[in-house]
Amino acid sequence: MRRVSLFGLLAALSLAASASAQPVDPPPPSGPALPLSLGAAVARALDGSEEVQLARARVDLAEAQVDQAYASLYPQLSANLAYQRTLASQFDSGDGGFAVPDSLRFDPDPNAPLEDRVRYLERNTPNAALGALGGLFSDLPFGQENTYTASLSGSQTLFSAQAFVGTRIAKGAREAVAYNEVEEVADVRLQVEQAYIQALVAREFVDISEAAIVQARAFLEDEQLRLRAGRASELEVLRAEVELENLRPQQVQAQNAADLAVLNLKRLTNIPYGQAVELTTPLTLPDPAALSDVELDPAAETSQRAAILAAEAQVGIREQQVRLQRAAYLPSVALSTNYGQTLFPSSAFAFDTSPRTDWTVSVGVQVPIFDGFRRRAQVAQARVELSQAELQRDQLVEAVQLQVEQALREKRRAAALIAARQTTVDQAARVYRLTELQYREGLATQLEVSNARLGLLQARSNLVQALADFYTADTDVARSLTGVAGAPSAFSMGGGAPLADPVDLAPPTPANPSDGTPGDPTPTGDNAPTPTDG
Repeated sequence: MRRVSLFGLLAALSLAASASAQPVDPPPPSGPALPLSLGAAVARALDGSEEVQLARARVDLAEAQVDQAYASLYPQLSANLAYQRTLASQFDSGDGGFAVPDSLRFDPDPNAPLEDRVRYLERNTPNAALGALGGLFSDLPFGQENTYTASLSGSQTLFSAQAFVGTRIAKGAREAVAYNEVEEVADVRLQVEQAYIQALVAREFVDISEAAIVQARAFLEDEQLRLRAGRASELEVLRAEVELENLRPQQVQAQNAADLAVLNLKRLTNIPYGQAVELTTPLTLPDPAALSDVELDPAAETSQRAAILAAEAQVGIREQQVRLQRAAYLPSVALSTNYGQTLFPSSAFAFDTSPRTDWTVSVGVQVPIFDGFRRRAQVAQARVELSQAELQRDQLVEAVQLQVEQALREKRRAAALIAARQTTVDQAARVYRLTELQYREGLATQLEVSNARLGLLQARSNLVQALADFYTADTDVARSLTGVAGAPSAFSMGGGAPLADPVDLAPPTPANPSDGTPGDPTPTGDNAPTPTDG
């Protein structure tokens, strides 16, 4: 009963593992695969990245702001042309002239007696000249029905400290956003390179897990042959089945990780979800020069980091802001002129009169005297903002230097790990070859060959993970040292030795098989057992 219960338990575990290993496959990509190298992936990402496009838009905006700042130093010219139709006017006397009030009219009565006329003349003589005012002002703007006006105005700033400082601020802002664009490009490049590395590593893990399944299946088939030949027990077959089914979830997990890594790469490079891709840049061993330890001075290496240069530009802007607020105490001088001509035709389209010209030139000086201590508060605020910008720059410098140091140490650790993993792979491969040779000579069992092969697969998995850690750390180093010209990573430069293909997992065949059982070597010579009765 105990033997039956054990068989039932192993069978249940086998069925459960088989059921849990059934993957839910997504719809496969359709159409031919798109070849995608690392350089092409970075180029696609930079062309379609919203972050990079926003950074470039900010650069264009800064260029426009620089032009606006310089515009205040150039001459300003404007022209105006207007037509005015007067429908009713307080100066309209009914005959088109200037109307004199009745109290000021000079209108002697020629029929009055002489004494009355003399008295009228003595009293109203000062008003005698007012009667001609109507005709004198008949062609002036007062009450004219039709008026055409053409004018040209111009001004030129002769001295304005604020305008001069404003141009420096605009140029500093343009420099800062240009450095920020370099940072955005470096961020996108880093994301694409690391996503590409993860996709290659995930694909290697899929190959390794599939190779492990091939090995376990071959071992199961060998055990089934031995069971039919009466050389193995049912328990050993069930153990082989459980071992095979326990590997399937790992293969499904590796495949899912590979699919997600490719989808993440598609997202960064703006490739449609349904488009199949073929990664053409291989995962190679690093070049010996890349593995060598290089001593770097973080303070010197990060001095040209784009982010630090952008922070320096921000400090320069804040310094100019202080000068801008202090310039408010200084006077400003401007030259202005206005030239115009006015026409009063008898009708809207007659143009039967000569235009009147008006031309003025003026020089204005504006001197600030007192504004309730507003300027003094603005200068104090600008100085505080300058101090904040300097502190933020110092914090950024320290953070970048720490980032460089951490990335360098992680790269050194991964480089040392690669050397150790390569040695382990070589040793595991040698153990596998020796174990296979012993199996062919009848000195090892199938289980020992299986364990040796699994040890080689595990060693290769560790090597692939070490490569992923190294290339990830190297891209972090390149990102930390990103300057105006950029810093390439070892993975993007390539040139390393190709990574070995997955090991051949075909089950070895004994040298002298007996009764058709490939996994059961027949002892010969002195090692052969002596037949006994019963």
